[in-house]
Amino acid sequence: QVRLVESGGGLVQAGGSLRLSCAASTRTFSSYAMGWFRQAPGKEREFVATVTGNGGRTYYADSVKGRFTISRDNAKNTLYLQMNSLKPEDTAIYYCAANRYYIESPTFRGYDYWGRGTQVTASS
Repeated sequence: QVRLVESGGGLVQAGGSLRLSCAASTRTFSSYAMGWFRQAPGKEREFVATVTGNGGRTYYADSVKGRFTISRDNAKNTLYLQMNSLKPEDTAIYYCAANRYYIESPTFRGYDYWGRGTQVTASS
C-alpha cells in the first residue's frame, strides 16, 4: 500500500510558476514510476507527466511540454512538478499517482495508488 499526499497548489497569475510536491509513504518509493494527472472542472482527468523510478527518464503531455518539469527525490520519498508559464487552461486539481511500471504514453494503465489532489488556479 502506498499513501500519497499532494501539496503546493494555489492561486497564481497567468505566466507565473508553482511547484507541486507529492509525499509518498512507502519504503520502496524508488521502485515505482510516478505520474502527475489533472482534472479541470467539467472535464475528464488527463495525463500530465511521468517519471521512472530512478528519475532518469520522463515523458510529458504535449500541452505541458517545455513548461512543466517532473522530478523526484528518492531520499525524501517525494515527487515534484515544477510548473512555469502557467496558463488559465492549466487550472485543475492535480493528482500524483504510483505505478509499478514506467509507461511512456499518456495512459492511466497501472496507476494503482492515487493522492487526493491539490488545486491549481491560474488567473488571467
